[in-house]
Amino acid sequence: MGRWLPLMGMLLGVFASASGSPGVSRDARCVPATDRPNVVLIVADDLGWADIEPNNPETFYRTPNLNRLAARGVRFTNAYAAAPVCSPTRGSIMTGRHPARTRTTDWFGGARTGRLLPAEYEEALPLEERTIAETFLEGGYATFFAGKWHLGPEGYWPEDQGFQVNRGGWTRGGPYGGKKYFSPYGNPRLKDGEPGEHLPDRLARETVEFMAGQDGRPFLAVLSFYSVHTPLLAPDALVQDYRGRQEQVVVEGPRWGRERTRKVRLVQDHAVYGAMVESMDAAVGKVLDGLEALGLAENTIVIFFSDNGGLSTSEGHPTSNLPFRAGKGWLYEGGIREPCLIALPGEGSIASVSSIPITSHDLAPTMMELCGLPSETHRPLDGQSLAPILRGNDADWPRTDLYWHYPHYGNQGGAPSGAIRSGDLKLIEWFEDDRVELFDLATDPGETHDLADQRPDTVRRMRAALAGWRLGVGAEMPRPNPDFKPKASP
Repeated sequence: MGRWLPLMGMLLGVFASASGSPGVSRDARCVPATDRPNVVLIVADDLGWADIEPNNPETFYRTPNLNRLAARGVRFTNAYAAAPVCSPTRGSIMTGRHPARTRTTDWFGGARTGRLLPAEYEEALPLEERTIAETFLEGGYATFFAGKWHLGPEGYWPEDQGFQVNRGGWTRGGPYGGKKYFSPYGNPRLKDGEPGEHLPDRLARETVEFMAGQDGRPFLAVLSFYSVHTPLLAPDALVQDYRGRQEQVVVEGPRWGRERTRKVRLVQDHAVYGAMVESMDAAVGKVLDGLEALGLAENTIVIFFSDNGGLSTSEGHPTSNLPFRAGKGWLYEGGIREPCLIALPGEGSIASVSSIPITSHDLAPTMMELCGLPSETHRPLDGQSLAPILRGNDADWPRTDLYWHYPHYGNQGGAPSGAIRSGDLKLIEWFEDDRVELFDLATDPGETHDLADQRPDTVRRMRAALAGWRLGVGAEMPRPNPDFKPKASP
């Protein structure tokens, strides 16, 4: 037993007892019964591409554990969310299908109107959709979910969609009950911990505890952070640390820009948000430590992704997405370009970078292929498995156009729109006035130079492709609002 004492000590540190969360009561080693890999899928909320050090070494925020993950996996620099808001992207991750196809194109509860009436959409992930949890459970995997769900009301929660264990996933899209990011949580799917317990840390501990209890059974563990979604709250000591860092930030350009009627943050120096990012990163580290302590790191796929771009045009404007334009709620790059890190066991131990454009609905078929599970269903998948890229065979991966459909008004100032990326060219179509913008992302990642007037043939081709795709997936379109009254000019 003596040689296992360091291991047990590490695990006790990982679990740090909490009310409602029993600690380890046995030898914590887990030796997989088969060669099938485990999967840990970590999804952040509202975390921008430029918010993590692997993508942006100059970021204001510290993310040492994401650095650690990037150092042993593939970092995708052109990874995209299926939508600029949370529920649609999260649904695409769960199903491998585009939100336009599943009619889940807005966050569940959104209903803004303007010149147009937004397209009709489902306010829950339909139960007839097949989730990754259902596929993995049928394949003999244990399935676990912790954190933000926001894919429908009771009856559509994780336990109704293939997850055997649910810790904290329910209807709401943020930690709005109790003391929000601190216990008591007021969450019907998460027991309260000791007063003041911090939510990201708790969710990480729940995840490690689940992994420790599988006794060799392969598992799918989804850790879906509420962080870094509003409300903007973090531990006081870390906030004070970032206030000190804030005083050292040298601003050489403007702090604020403009996007339609909204101001947009151009400088990363928000102390509370910085503390939220670092707290989330620390929770990622707790899971990585847990995998190593349990002897599972060499047989576990780890994926890190975010559900939409950083919040820069609303609700406190906590981050800047530069070099990209705008943020959450917009189809500009700042709203849909995401951090994405994928580490494979064994062969994925050396850091590499891929610039191939991928999207959130590629994750489901990727996990299925890597784990030897069937991806064929009675409903077509829109995603493509990334396994060839992860194994270094980029030439074997089918490069396809990417499409977005957001026929809604976002809380962050965005308006009904659609987009297509074909190679390095990206076209955005605004549904209110039929206006289009065309950008070359290779030379203009900030989308500052509209090429639509200069390249009419390209615009016609890409608009036709976008319209054909919408027809093919049955995308719902917004309608004129008969009650709309434009504001009088001053």
